[in-house]
Amino acid sequence: MDLNTTILGAEVEFLHQPMGAPLRLSSGLITELTEARATVRVRVGGREAIGKGSIYLSDLWAWPHPTLAHEYRDAALRKLCIDIARNLADYCGNEPAHPLELGLRLHHHVCECPSDPEPPLLARAMCLSPFDAAIHDAAGHAVERSAFAFYEAECPISSADALFGRTPSRSAAAAIRGLLRPPAKSLDAWWVVGRSDVLERDIAAAVRRGGFRCFKIKLLGADNADDVQRTVDVYRAARSFGISNPRLTVDSNEANPDAASVLDYLQRLRSQDAQAFASLAYLEQPTARDVVRYPYDWREVSALKPVMLDEGLTSLDVLEAARLQGWNGVALKTCKGHSFALVAAALAQEQGMLLAVQDLTNPGYAALHSALFAAHIPSLNGVELNSPQFTPAANAPWLPRLSGLFEPVNGVHRLAMLLGRAGLASDA
Repeated sequence: MDLNTTILGAEVEFLHQPMGAPLRLSSGLITELTEARATVRVRVGGREAIGKGSIYLSDLWAWPHPTLAHEYRDAALRKLCIDIARNLADYCGNEPAHPLELGLRLHHHVCECPSDPEPPLLARAMCLSPFDAAIHDAAGHAVERSAFAFYEAECPISSADALFGRTPSRSAAAAIRGLLRPPAKSLDAWWVVGRSDVLERDIAAAVRRGGFRCFKIKLLGADNADDVQRTVDVYRAARSFGISNPRLTVDSNEANPDAASVLDYLQRLRSQDAQAFASLAYLEQPTARDVVRYPYDWREVSALKPVMLDEGLTSLDVLEAARLQGWNGVALKTCKGHSFALVAAALAQEQGMLLAVQDLTNPGYAALHSALFAAHIPSLNGVELNSPQFTPAANAPWLPRLSGLFEPVNGVHRLAMLLGRAGLASDA
């Protein structure tokens, strides 16, 4: 199968999406978001096709800043997206190549060779992600194959092969083939519990609405006694609404000061409620995202519960440093780029690290993309898709035909209607 892809053009449009329910992070409150929707036209083997991709420009997550206004950051992120659309072929090397190679070149150019320190690295990756997705989607339509079938035969991917060794059995394509699995037809669904949520009302609503049994708890990371009590309260509320074995994760969005504070949280939780402790599956990025500048020894923490790298996974070089520090795995996000996420997952798996697929309140195309990504890799959490919770209006064009994905039943997202399609997401 000839997958050498030529980029013919790209466009981006922006849609304002208000939050149906505000989402509080440790860095602030999100009440509205800009959706960047990319369209890319390609040619593969004489056939032209168009692909789609989207992402929320979540500045509060990707570019937290104590003084820069949301409006300033949002404008800068839009400007970068427009620049990528105008120069996509150049940024991808201006020559035909495998879609993964194009995506990795795009990631390298936008994230590793910036002429301006603003936006920062994570925000840059977020801005390029809908274009990377659209490239894969378009190439899949051109060859009438799923984008996850691009690795069935050996193919050179120069930007990634060296990461896996120089023999054919250690190529990037071989490593990704070893990563990918027959796609799951359903995935566990997660409900996000914000710090200001009223548990008796909000968890009850989640259970009634979709049979949720998995809950991601947003913690503030400043007061372990308070965070432990919140965790216990969520666990007990879930039990009170008939969930026999609730599953929890916690995320302080980098608010914990160090690994010792996280260890203290876990020890307090185990002492206060052993069952709540047992229900905790893992912790997501508890400390600052720059794990090279702020290294901690996580071995005592990871001996109790897995600790997963999220915002800190901004380059493939970081993985080895994280593993040596004791991080157990990576919380993958397609908003960092499909190509980057796929290679990072393969590298992490080869290093014996765990994989989870987290969210950026992915709407529409982005939700389809993230769900398919999770369906094809050994994700320990299923998939986190919270746009039905926070921005349901953004998914309206896909309803009711994709209600199985966007409206969980019995605590799962159903994906059967997405599997076996060409591209990545846009033909669903």
